[in-house]
Amino acid sequence: MSHQIQATVALDGIANRERVEAVVTRLEGVEIAGMMDSGFGGPGALPEPDADILLLACGEGSSDTLASVEAAVRGRPTRPVVVLFDGAPNGLVHKVFEVGADDIFVLPASADPAEWHLVTDQLVFTIQKAVARKSRERATAGDQSARVICVLGPKGGSGKTLTAANLAVALAADGQRVVAVDLDLQFGDLGLAMGLQPKQTIFDLARSSGSLDAEKVEAYIARHVSGVGVLLAPTRPDHASAVSTEFLRELYPVARAMSDYVIIDTPTGFTPEVISAIDASSDVCMVSALDTLALKNTKLGLETLALMGYEQDRVTLVLNRADSNVGLSSDAVATVVGRHPDVLVPSHRDVVRAINSGTPVALRPAGSGAGLAFHHLARLYAPVAAEAGASTHGRGLFGRRKKA
Repeated sequence: MSHQIQATVALDGIANRERVEAVVTRLEGVEIAGMMDSGFGGPGALPEPDADILLLACGEGSSDTLASVEAAVRGRPTRPVVVLFDGAPNGLVHKVFEVGADDIFVLPASADPAEWHLVTDQLVFTIQKAVARKSRERATAGDQSARVICVLGPKGGSGKTLTAANLAVALAADGQRVVAVDLDLQFGDLGLAMGLQPKQTIFDLARSSGSLDAEKVEAYIARHVSGVGVLLAPTRPDHASAVSTEFLRELYPVARAMSDYVIIDTPTGFTPEVISAIDASSDVCMVSALDTLALKNTKLGLETLALMGYEQDRVTLVLNRADSNVGLSSDAVATVVGRHPDVLVPSHRDVVRAINSGTPVALRPAGSGAGLAFHHLARLYAPVAAEAGASTHGRGLFGRRKKA
């Protein structure tokens, strides 16, 4: 990093001050703004100068390490904390990360003076890495303009992936930057629906080393002809376990910072991955079809969202195959589900042809009622773009306008 990093050093009373000073005073590119002998025993226990990072030096066997880290993080959540262990961590490594430490560094028990530069170089790298990661987190947290739309389909075969693919393409057609994530980690078909070959997938991204940023995520994205960037599902079901909820929580803010809309195609059911996607979302698109099993599961899905405290005005209901002659009318949906659909997608052979060819039907809306319907769905989320495209695609035929 090009600028001088300001660091505060706090010793917990057990750490050897001379050994700690011997290291921190030799750090190139890091200026020690202050060194205190007291830890974070309680609120306000450590009056400290403002700095880019806190180095908390703890001695072997210290009983206050976790409380000190937790208090430091609570006091200044946006400032990174690196724990310097002056002695063996004694099983505290995972615990200090759990309470909020950004990294740890174990001081060597003994070192030849000629080798101090190796120790200090390693510590400088640890400090730089922690400061850079926190800076990225602040940057992505500050940009919350992008909307994250979680596409749910509680019943398999209701057209969830069809909807996710066409919603993404329709938003891109209106000039939006779109990233789509296939979260069906075992049997995801978003790439197939969009005619994309899986060269690299979300599995490869999750397995890669280092922290996430926009440049890194972009390297694992497949670009559709419409401009939509797609993070494809793993090619093998046994790869799904490599994509943890912790990784996904780190991924979504990055995807949000690099786009206007993030579309998440999910598997059926409220799995931990689906719940994490709902938690990260600004909107939910619930997809159903005109059959009693799908409608029953949709009703349960909406009730589950309500129990999770998800505001119902952030949920859009899409009814696929809405004009099918199957003994149910679209008006009957309100009786079963408890609300009217926001968008009705008609059944048409062009939809099946589009899926088989890997070409979303929304790419040719003029020849397909289904394509028009998906463009109307996109405009529920991007109403400003609707004004520019109203003369081309029409408005109000398949859905009600919805506030952003």
